[in-house]
Amino acid sequence: MPEWSFTLLVNQPLTPEQADAFDHCDAFGDGSVSYTLGPANPAEYATSPDPDLLRGLACDIEAPTLLDAVALAARNVLLVPGLRAVGVRYDDTVTLEEAGRRCGRELARSGRKPDGFPEPQTPTGGAEFYSWREIVAWLAHAGVAVPETPPELVVADRTLRLAEALRGVDVPPGTLRALGLPVM
Repeated sequence: MPEWSFTLLVNQPLTPEQADAFDHCDAFGDGSVSYTLGPANPAEYATSPDPDLLRGLACDIEAPTLLDAVALAARNVLLVPGLRAVGVRYDDTVTLEEAGRRCGRELARSGRKPDGFPEPQTPTGGAEFYSWREIVAWLAHAGVAVPETPPELVVADRTLRLAEALRGVDVPPGTLRALGLPVM
């Protein structure tokens, strides 16, 4: 089963209590989802952490499809009190294997990269990471159309954002149906 890497955006930076609940939740015991916790007293530091970084959960989830992986992560996040998924995004930095999954084709055989392929963004000697945008541009130049953001990720992101926007808003079922949304 393929492993999908993405960043799940949550409604708030994790509190120490939520981080503790996250750490003790069986759904996250395999390490497929991780978080960044800000300092307890941010005012004591010269720079404060980027709030967007603190609202993103790094996910590497095995699932049949990207959409299934996002749905699994979003469902499991609800197990942490007060936390919910509100969006999803791809990061630009990828390994060749991840880039291959994103575009649905093998990009290098036996460590040999095709002519003109983008250079890694990390020094050699360890894992090599590439810019997804540079790979998409290279593929486009080679005549292969690959969207920078796959439709499945767009659907997942928009669905999570819509669910968040509808939270606490009283929208009649008829209006939802008229907008083309299924009503359960």
